[in-house]
Amino acid sequence: MARILTLTLNPALDLTVRLARLEPGDVNRSETLLTHAAGKGVNVAQVLADLGHQVSVGGFLGADNPQAFEALIASRQFGNAFIHVPGETRSNIKIAEQHGRVTDINAPGPLVSEHAQNELLKLISAIGGEFDAVVVAGSLPRGVSPQWFQHLLERLKSLGLKVALDTSGEALRAGLKAGPWMVKPNTQELAEALDNAPDAIHQLHQQGVEHVVVSDGAAGVTWYRSGTALHATPPTVTVASTVGAGDSLLAGMLHGLLSGDTPEQTLRRATAIAAMAVTQIGFGISDDAQLARLESGVDVRALTEQ
Repeated sequence: MARILTLTLNPALDLTVRLARLEPGDVNRSETLLTHAAGKGVNVAQVLADLGHQVSVGGFLGADNPQAFEALIASRQFGNAFIHVPGETRSNIKIAEQHGRVTDINAPGPLVSEHAQNELLKLISAIGGEFDAVVVAGSLPRGVSPQWFQHLLERLKSLGLKVALDTSGEALRAGLKAGPWMVKPNTQELAEALDNAPDAIHQLHQQGVEHVVVSDGAAGVTWYRSGTALHATPPTVTVASTVGAGDSLLAGMLHGLLSGDTPEQTLRRATAIAAMAVTQIGFGISDDAQLARLESGVDVRALTEQ
């Protein structure tokens, strides 16, 4: 299996509250309350570990409350490439209702100094050669500019790493300029990043992006590569929370590509992993038999060449 580094520049402690229905302005009583060490790259790492890969996690971590992340790293036997910064890692509140709607309240995160940014670049330069691929996922913390983010991706590419990118907004705009190996936006994120360009996929391929994986919720996933496109429609499932679905999809795609699976099998499994993610609170592949059933329900078809 592959050696993979995931970078989460703005990780979070996810506080997930489950209740029957959110009543704004009223007293709400939760059914369960769960806390996870999270952030998009951390979520991807957990799925990749379940798929058998050797994973290290890194980014910026608040020095005042690292315990949940340190416990996860120890329990999962991840390599640790986090740079500690003053302050607390942010806490994000996820309110998950019984019918599947999730309301997010996301905090901004700590301020990351120029010194900390340089320390991360130094660490990556020292350890980058150990890995086959790197996932860079999530939002930018305070203090980190889109320009620095582009430089980070260019540094990773210069080390010979396959770079998989999953972010949005200005970070996605800047990241695309670096020509990562794979990007995984949703339809809205891609449209905003490329100003609704009619030839958006062609533009990305011209910029050096080999794999463009575009998610569209229950409507499915489209994977554009080398002039061809595949679309996968997921099976119908009961939704517990949509948190982590995109991260699970990215992990599944990376797994298939690095394992040498056929394109159809890669997309089918990745879509099934994402479908499994929405049936649970938390991250990872919890039931191999369930995953196999979900795979059998994924419809994969070829689209017109792009």
